[in-house]
Amino acid sequence: MGLYFDDFKAGDIFESPGITVTESSIIDFASRFDPQPFHMDVEAGKKSPYKGLIASGIHTMALTFRLFLMTNTLKDSSLGSPGFDELKWLKPVRPGDTLHMTAEVLEVLPSRSQPDRGIVKFLYSAWNQDGERVLTVTGNQIVRRRP
Repeated sequence: MGLYFDDFKAGDIFESPGITVTESSIIDFASRFDPQPFHMDVEAGKKSPYKGLIASGIHTMALTFRLFLMTNTLKDSSLGSPGFDELKWLKPVRPGDTLHMTAEVLEVLPSRSQPDRGIVKFLYSAWNQDGERVLTVTGNQIVRRRP
């Protein structure tokens, strides 16, 4: 797809393919980046308030952004990001869940100091296979204008 700053308008929505989260990927991510028992140990997860192993929220956020990149929306135009805002984990992600993501353009802001780019503000949402939203986050992407 490969869009540039000038191609975006508020209300545009992009949707990713799905990715299935495995027990081993949850445990591997948690053991390296978020070593809490309910992310790393099936039995500890059963005894937790979540009643089972769940993915780290940080893992879910990383998967959500990976899914966005898989849409190729910013394939040729991404210049990075000044950050994310308003991150919310709405439901636990469990082994076997298949996630997909939608990205809605909230705002398109041309740069005042660098005319070759602007900020596209997205509302990223991750959804499980049952159509339940599991995560929302607002992302600000620096996007190159069309050459």
